[in-house]
Amino acid sequence: MAHDVRVVTEAELRGVLTLDRALTDVIEKAFATLAGEGVVMPPVLSMALEAAHGEVDVKTAYLPGFDGFAIKVSPGFFDNPKIGLPSLNGLMILFSAKTGLVQSLFLDNGYLTDLRTAAAGGVAARHLAPAQVDTAAVLGTGVQARLQMEAAHQERPFRRLLVWGRDPAKAARYAEDMGARLGIPVEPVAEIGAAVAQSQLVVTTTPSRSPLITRDMLHPGLHITAMGSDQEGKTEIAPEVLAAVDLYIADRRAQCEVMGELAPAIAAGAIPGRSVELGDVIAGAAQGRGADSDVTLCDLTGTGAQDTAIASHVAGLLDQTAVGSVIRA
Repeated sequence: MAHDVRVVTEAELRGVLTLDRALTDVIEKAFATLAGEGVVMPPVLSMALEAAHGEVDVKTAYLPGFDGFAIKVSPGFFDNPKIGLPSLNGLMILFSAKTGLVQSLFLDNGYLTDLRTAAAGGVAARHLAPAQVDTAAVLGTGVQARLQMEAAHQERPFRRLLVWGRDPAKAARYAEDMGARLGIPVEPVAEIGAAVAQSQLVVTTTPSRSPLITRDMLHPGLHITAMGSDQEGKTEIAPEVLAAVDLYIADRRAQCEVMGELAPAIAAGAIPGRSVELGDVIAGAAQGRGADSDVTLCDLTGTGAQDTAIASHVAGLLDQTAVGSVIRA
């Protein structure tokens, strides 16, 4: 029997959903659910296409209490800008958790992934950053460097932001853009160590394959959210950092052991002394930051639970609207 499927484009989604604290609440709930029973979240299907300087990740999860589950396909082809195309694109498909029928097709070109990834950073800041953040720093100048600091600023309204980028021109442009967006001073810095030394909250957003933050940069009261390492081989944090912090927090430990900052740390024998999952902290099953002087590191690799949560949230927002096109499948 034929059924209706709603098809929604990126432009239409941008008119419905933006990055705010309500979205951070949605992603926070997904992490809390992930800490409970009945979750089905298979390992990420990750494929590197080295000949095309590309990669493709496929993520999904079933979360108890949600009417649907999403399957997200996320390609990144990093030579695309040379031919006038974006590096990232992709889509999400929302299925009924009761019948398996396709309910919605979100042709978002990675927009929903961008938002849920930034909201996860907001969740990390909400639960793990020191209560008072005067200065924050971001490594990277791309889309996530912008969205992550917007989400973090909503949770910890810091008064100054420092930005480091490999390209000084891009860092200068970032400083101008984000200064206007956040209404605070944003300053480019030439040295990562200098940025970290002045900050209570640092977010790393690069695709680096060699460490950017080292053990000697750590200081009391520092929280780091590392979200660039989302595929095997990527790393922004030196292994010895994980052994030195007071608390290591994974979005999903089994996943971080494969594609997060935890993977090279384990290979180097730099095992965190105390480690928990973010969902357990949110659910109250594990303690997060014990004191403002603690040094904490949150390793965000991106989970299928976040994709199911944001896809379900968007579907709910669309229910009483005529946004998108409905096709008979």
